This record gives sequence, C-alpha cells and structure tokens, in this order.
Amino acid sequence: MSGCDHPGLMPVEAALARLMLLAEATAIRETESVALAAANGRVLAEPLIAGLDLPPWANSAMDGYALRLADWTGQPLTVSQRIQAGSAPAPLQPGTCARIFTGAPLPAGADTVEMQENAVLTADERVTFTQPLRLSQNVRPQGQETRRGDNVLAAGTRLGPIELGLAASLGAAQLTVRRRPRVAVLSTGDELVEPGLPLGPGQIYNSNRRLLIAWLQRLGCEVVDGGILADDLELTRAALGALSAVDLILSTGGVSVGEADFLGVALRDEGELALWKLAIKPGKPLTCGQFRGVPVIGLPGNPASTLVTFGLLARPYLLRRLGVQRVEPLGFAMPAGFTWSKPGNRREYLRARLEHGRVVPYPNQSSGVLRSAAWAEGIAEVLEGTTLNEGDSLRFIPLSEILG
Repeated sequence: MSGCDHPGLMPVEAALARLMLLAEATAIRETESVALAAANGRVLAEPLIAGLDLPPWANSAMDGYALRLADWTGQPLTVSQRIQAGSAPAPLQPGTCARIFTGAPLPAGADTVEMQENAVLTADERVTFTQPLRLSQNVRPQGQETRRGDNVLAAGTRLGPIELGLAASLGAAQLTVRRRPRVAVLSTGDELVEPGLPLGPGQIYNSNRRLLIAWLQRLGCEVVDGGILADDLELTRAALGALSAVDLILSTGGVSVGEADFLGVALRDEGELALWKLAIKPGKPLTCGQFRGVPVIGLPGNPASTLVTFGLLARPYLLRRLGVQRVEPLGFAMPAGFTWSKPGNRREYLRARLEHGRVVPYPNQSSGVLRSAAWAEGIAEVLEGTTLNEGDSLRFIPLSEILG
C-alpha cells in the first residue's frame, strides 16, 4: 500500500476512493467450491448461470380449475382429472377442465386457471364459473422468472438468505466463491487489559478487540487474534513477522510519531506507513501502509471512532478486495429531531435512533462512549460546514447496513 500521504484533512470520499484503489490492487482472487449450505456470507467468484427455465413448466398460481378458455361457453364443464403439485398431468381432454392446485403443472391444452372461490360444483359434479375469465389468468408461464442461460447473480455478489434460496431454486448444490480473507487484529496500548483479568492502575478493558473480531467474523473473514502488542520494538517486529500469511493487519490505536510508538517504528523500518488526518468525527487519525508486503490499516483507538472508521472505510475496503462492487452502506434522508448550530470542518457521524419518524442522537457523542452505539439504530451524517434545524433533512445509515 502506498501513495497515502495527503496534506491537511482528507475528505471521507477521498479516503474511501484511495482505499478502493488499494483494495483492487491487492484483490483476493483465489477461489473455492463450497456446498450451498456453507455459502452464507461468501462472495461469488463466478456468475450464477441458470441451468433451467424457472418455473420449468407452466403452473397454476391458485387452487382452482384449469381449462382451455375457448372451451368455456358458459355451460358447466366436466372435471376430467385432478392435478396436485409434484404430479405429471395427462393432456386436457377437449371440452373439460381439471381440478388443479397451487404450483401444479398445467396440463397440455389448458391455458387458463380460475380460482376455486369463483367456481361452483353442480349437482352432476360438473363445474361452472361465476366471473368472467381472461386468457392465461392465474397461470405462471414457463421461464417467467429465469430462462436457461440467464446470468442470475453476478460475480462479486455477497450471498445471503435470498441469494441462497435463488441458487437452490435453480438446483445449484455447489457455488464457486472467493476464499475467505485472513485478517489479523492487533491492539496497542499498555492501558489495555483483556476481560476476565484484574485491572491495574490506569487500565481499561479491551473492547475494540472483541468488537472487531465479531464484526470480521460476520463479514466471513478468518480472524487471527494478534492480541495486545507489547511496548517493545523487537517483540513488535516478531509479532508482525508472524503474520506473513494474512491478507490484512488491522490495528487499533497507537500508530503515530511518538517515541514509544513501536508499531509505527516497525512499519516505517520494514514497510510503509502513512498517516491520514480525515475530515471525520469521530475517527480523525487513520493509518495505511504495509509490513513486509502485508497491507496494514490502523484505526483510531477510541471505541466509537473504531466503529465509525471500520464501518465506513475498512469494511468497504475488505469487501472490494473480494470483488464486491457496491460496498458503501445505503443511507436514507430523514428529518432531524435536533438542532445543530455550530458548523464544523469535519463530517460528523452521530450515533442516533429514530423516534416518531425523526433522527434523535444519543446525548453523549464522546468517541470513548460505546454505549451510544448499543443504544443507537444507526449513524446520522452531518456534513461539513452545515447547520441543522429540527425537521431539516440529513442522511441516516442504519447499523444493519454496516454491521453485516
């Protein structure tokens, strides 16, 4: 990773564009074939091509009666067969109708289905219809959804429940996907202690490690837990050197120009390191670089800053390395339920929720307050240099758009 230096505050869009270029330059191209049941959350490496028409034959959209419309003159029709889903019907006898159920194949010769609610059985077990009929009504034609040879899902598609259901409907038992990214998570700071251990003077529990590991696992990554880096240059070099097989080293906190910043020293000595000062709040400091050829992204250490910068920058970077094209979260214009009187020179992302159709921020927006995100339903974007009155429109990004 190179070319990351930038004077002044870098706009969010510029930082994201640079990360996309870096991701494309180090795309993960290795693939594997996985069973459909194991493909949830994976990224297609090859397009899913329909191997059959869907539906493979015309079928009924209703429980009712199948007939040839030209045979209906207003006189009762004899029921010549009964067709259930999963059966193979005989051709329809001229001048008759067939009792048919939802999803059952239409018999040859039939072109219309009338729902059973509009049918009346006569005393002699024939059927008459109470409403006017239209040609092809309640019929799902062959190939209505897909035709053999259609490109149903493009390469780069992230597979979720809907995509897996679609693949199953086409009979796909195996899918070719990109291999999982291997991401190492490192924490820096003598103040950090893992949960379960006693706290010493000036120490806090390490929340970022658990936040990022769980998030990366949701993204389908293989996570290497690098633990907490010791404040020792040789131990830091050894820890980084042991991560040569990963696709990304993701660190939180501590990469700066300070004399005790051993991670930064190791990156500058044996790789590349650039500091980005982003026009974003929370999360102004971000680093990018590489150690012995392994890409490195350094996120700020405060939990809310980690949340915002990973969700808006590192997550899209990882997805793009897998070939996903639409990597930015969807946001929606919503009215503000608050005022914003002091325009800033950085874009602010407020942990917020929707109340009575308006965006309401958590009262404490400190970058160290992770509880604000647990309370929130999304993040509200306040653009640089703007003020807001209640009712003004702003972009609201649901947390579900960045957490998955």
